[in-house]
Amino acid sequence: MDKWILTLITFIPLVGAVVVLFIPKEKRTWIQWWSLFVSAWPLVFSMYLWGLYQPTNSEMQFVVKAPWIAGLGVNYHMGVDGISIPMVFLTALLSTLSIIYSFVVTERPKEYFFLFLLLETGMVGVFVALDFFLFYVFWEISLVPMYFLIGIWGGPRREYAAIKFFLYTLVGSVAMLLAGLACYFQTGTFDILEMAAKQGAINPTVAAWIFWGFFLGFAIKVPMWPFHTWLPDAHVEAPTAGSVILAGVLLKMGGYGFLRFILPIVPGATAAYSGILAVLALISIVYGALVAMAQHLTEGRDLKKMIAYSSVNHMGYTMLGITAAVAPAGVAYAATGGASQLALENSRIIAMNGAMLQMFNHGIITGALFLLVGVIYERTHSRDMGTYGGLASQMPVYSFFMRMAAFASLGLPLLSGFVSEFFVFRGAFGVPSLTVMTCIAGLGIIITAAFFLWMIQRIFLGEPNPKTAGLPDMNKYEWWSLWPLAAFMLLFGIYPKPILDLMGGSLDTLVQNVQKVAGGALGG
Repeated sequence: MDKWILTLITFIPLVGAVVVLFIPKEKRTWIQWWSLFVSAWPLVFSMYLWGLYQPTNSEMQFVVKAPWIAGLGVNYHMGVDGISIPMVFLTALLSTLSIIYSFVVTERPKEYFFLFLLLETGMVGVFVALDFFLFYVFWEISLVPMYFLIGIWGGPRREYAAIKFFLYTLVGSVAMLLAGLACYFQTGTFDILEMAAKQGAINPTVAAWIFWGFFLGFAIKVPMWPFHTWLPDAHVEAPTAGSVILAGVLLKMGGYGFLRFILPIVPGATAAYSGILAVLALISIVYGALVAMAQHLTEGRDLKKMIAYSSVNHMGYTMLGITAAVAPAGVAYAATGGASQLALENSRIIAMNGAMLQMFNHGIITGALFLLVGVIYERTHSRDMGTYGGLASQMPVYSFFMRMAAFASLGLPLLSGFVSEFFVFRGAFGVPSLTVMTCIAGLGIIITAAFFLWMIQRIFLGEPNPKTAGLPDMNKYEWWSLWPLAAFMLLFGIYPKPILDLMGGSLDTLVQNVQKVAGGALGG
């Protein structure tokens, strides 16, 4: 079974989605429990995958490869390493918890759960595909269900948000496809690992165009400033579970693309343009935090929009950590005569571990935050933070989960958000060319703390608002969808070693390979 475990994790949700089509639409309970049962299997198998993975071996494991389209040299090629497995597990976990929460959905449940299971197949496939053609198919599969989930089950402006999401992502997909085809014509293969191994055969001018094609596709997905404008609309209008998946998984597909394609295949071009990457990451961090803070000052004081903009801020930390792997050392390093090369390489590795850990932790934390927004919205049909007040005494369980997620997001020590942000800052600060930018990026932490503490004060403290009197606390479905996320926030905040060990070997190898190719430009 080990050889085909990736196939099972990927396609069990698709098989389950097809079965949903044959369940009568009147049998809503059957549809719900069947979808939960189906989604639970990829979660179980992903835990099995994590347990069997050998982190000391940085090569791809659980590989399956078979001819698919022989005329084009396309193969059914799957495999995972320490970069893939956390994303596969995160996708399976958030999909299962979102389906539990989605038991509240009463409008067209048959179509809803069909699309959700189809979406899970697309997302998992992105993280396990090792053939570019296969990767692109899964990438596009994940686009279509989310478009319909926003457009049918979303808020009042759902059509606008769905079309904007679709168009932005489609533009990125076309750019990524052109970059992938350029790689194919330069290296003669669609195999992602072979593309990386043959990256020396890519013409430097073509490599620059490949970089920008991949960059546009993945930067839109992250999203980096200024490609972020689709995100707040999509988040605000999406149904609660859609927002969870959007923030928790779909954004990570962009960061994953940088690690799987851009750094290994065009490291030289990435190093050459790392200054631009660093500036965009810095703007994303500070701008995202400021605009999130501004939601307290605008009419409507939209809680969901505040959390959406915080995602731009937090994914900026991920991009800062990734940039540290390829940023030139700078004048300060040259002045040392290269004596600090080992410290520099360690800083790059630390930053990359922080970036990957931030991707995982952001998925857990922001997924919880969007679930919690859905809990209060189901009761009040309002996201205006000014309409609440004193909820700590009325909804103590809800208050506990929301405050824990907020504190994790703002980087409170002993919660997971602190660990990943600390790694990013420690690593990026150790790359001399990024030291000043890293110091400025620290403003993002201060502003994030400010808007989350203001949110807590508005919603949970003070005198209860008569309009929200008598609100029921969380029900069993809401509780079950949130406690695993809270457990991971605490576990990886206190003891992050399991996940760091899992991904460390693959990230170390990636940084070392980048150094070999672009070492002179990087100061190594």
